[in-house]
Amino acid sequence: MEWIKPLVALLAIVNPLAIVPFFIHYTEGFDAEQRRRTIRVASFTAFCVIAACALLGLQILAFFNISLQSFQVGGGLLLLISAINMLNARPAEAKPQEDVLQAGAEKAAHGASVAVVPLTIPLLTGPASMSTVVIYADRAQTFWQHAALVGYGVVIAAATALCFSLADPIARVLGKTGINVMTRLLGLILAALAVEVMATGLVQLFPGLVGR
Repeated sequence: MEWIKPLVALLAIVNPLAIVPFFIHYTEGFDAEQRRRTIRVASFTAFCVIAACALLGLQILAFFNISLQSFQVGGGLLLLISAINMLNARPAEAKPQEDVLQAGAEKAAHGASVAVVPLTIPLLTGPASMSTVVIYADRAQTFWQHAALVGYGVVIAAATALCFSLADPIARVLGKTGINVMTRLLGLILAALAVEVMATGLVQLFPGLVGR
């Protein structure tokens, strides 16, 4: 069950259901083929980000001489900020909505793909999701545990593709209120995971915190 936690945390952070309204906005006026291509690129990019963090994240930390304990505290803080955003019914990785919408509209107006920016980065996979993968990558002891983290990237990509493909029906069924309720519930779960990650890092940095 311990190795289900990374997947739960990633699903809570990425939360593609909460990004459905943004996807609809950014792809307004796209034909069916353009929408399909946007979905494929966004899903594949999300997988690449998670896989890269799982396989290379620790090496990057070592290159910059950053201890994992410090990264756990910082990453846990990012998770907590994301959880607070979600409890306010905002996407975990989102900037203020007006800025995101304006950035997406400008990119679409210039003919640039919105699949990578801003849909995948930062709305789907941003600092919080990246730090989560790196933290759990350090706990992986075997090849299969590392492979599981990469496999979770496949799950995230599949969930993203499914939600975006069903964007219009989801928006009609859940409505804005339904999406907000689900986002808040996932935010509560993410907040608890964030506290656990921060507590682990703080105890390792300051052993005196452990009660005798």
